[in-house]
Amino acid sequence: MTGGRAGSVHRGQAGEFDLVIRASRVITGGAETACSIGITGGRIAAVGPLDDPAGRADVLEIDADVVVLPGLVDSHVHVCEPGNTEWEGFATATSAAAAGGITTLVDMPLDSVPATVDAAALEIKRRAARGQCRVDVGFWGGVIPGNLGQLAPLHEAGVLGFKCFLADSGADDFPPVDSRQLTAALRVLRGLDSPLLVHAESAEAEAAAAAAAAAAAAAGTAAGAIGESYRRSYAGYLATRPRGIENLAISQVIEAARATGGRAHVVHLSSSDALPMIASARRDGVRVTAESCPHYLTLTAEEIADGATAAKCSPPVREAANRELLWAGLRDHVLDLVVSDHSPCTAAMKETASGDFGTAWGGISSLQLSLPLVWTEARRRGFSLADIAGWMAERPARLAGLAAKGRIAPGYDADFCLFAPEESFAVDPGLLQHRHPVTPYAGRTLTGVVRGAMLRGTMIDASRPQGRLLSRSTRAPDTRARLASAPWRDSR
Repeated sequence: MTGGRAGSVHRGQAGEFDLVIRASRVITGGAETACSIGITGGRIAAVGPLDDPAGRADVLEIDADVVVLPGLVDSHVHVCEPGNTEWEGFATATSAAAAGGITTLVDMPLDSVPATVDAAALEIKRRAARGQCRVDVGFWGGVIPGNLGQLAPLHEAGVLGFKCFLADSGADDFPPVDSRQLTAALRVLRGLDSPLLVHAESAEAEAAAAAAAAAAAAAGTAAGAIGESYRRSYAGYLATRPRGIENLAISQVIEAARATGGRAHVVHLSSSDALPMIASARRDGVRVTAESCPHYLTLTAEEIADGATAAKCSPPVREAANRELLWAGLRDHVLDLVVSDHSPCTAAMKETASGDFGTAWGGISSLQLSLPLVWTEARRRGFSLADIAGWMAERPARLAGLAAKGRIAPGYDADFCLFAPEESFAVDPGLLQHRHPVTPYAGRTLTGVVRGAMLRGTMIDASRPQGRLLSRSTRAPDTRARLASAPWRDSR
């Protein structure tokens, strides 16, 4: 939630930079430190001691209660424009992102029309996004049955990687792939050195769980009673999506990556059972990474009330004990990153009136709240803001191949999140900037307030689109010559 002021601006005396930021609390090099950041041409030219001379640059003095984080990178966002812009659009999604300290997002290839499964569809999406984005935006391509021949052209057209489903995606134009097709796609993408992001729920296990629930309901057993009433019962919904649905699919992803040498990434992991499998595969040299999301790290199944469909997502939010094991997975570096899986829709699609989990859209919109949600829970468990920067900036940028994003260091884009980590606020849906402010967090008190965000050294103004459309070729320039003449030493 953006609020308050972050600092004051004045002009220095003589020197080399367009802007100098001075702050007593900056997350750089994996730690919090006091330093100055010199910016030239929208890039970080130097990071040095707090009292180094600023020269003729404008100087932004950051208030002592504000921490300068690298601009967050959210690599899992569903922007539904074009085609389903009434769910979410680039203007509203990127406004929400900026308000949450996210300066770069990567859009998923489905929920817009057409789905981004060929180069022509990518160009349609780019045209829809142009002139609307408050933050930088990149794009994933899609893998569906029958489009293997489109992967190389999409790669050349600039997508940052690819996404597929192993179970029903909810979109008719984005069907799931089977294990054979998954393996074939990973083999192609290995040759392109491109990652494959996988929605890892097993279609076979999902069908078996649904059949078991139906049989139990018909038999009138206690389990059947849950099956009969699950449409408003969160416990009933959870019973239809047991951990085995996820666990089986993740094992398939691991074995496909093992067989091909491809780079596989498990999105929105909710089942802690899968963490030992991933850790073991990595020890074997399998190229597999994984992410989780704020809702899995914050919410618990025990606290979700019957009819509270704002909390429905897939995979589902699981029990409190499972949540703690996910936090352990972050501590043990088995989970690599935390991203929103911002999956928006209209209030009617969430069935907020009926409370019907069976027909409600499965997705949680949390772009604007991701940072305070994660920080509120992380600080209770002894994590630092440097951990947050790794999970929510550096590693998502690395997954997407955005070499100029995610760190405060020379050569990187001057993208920053100005964050007051000791302040708190109560979530007011009326202040959320995504298109439909439906949230399971209404009224929840969170710690950490986003005071502002900067993109390439300029404060983001929600009324003025200034974001760029990113492509696979985005790379940090060679800044060695410029650094050699800079008045500060390179503190990396």
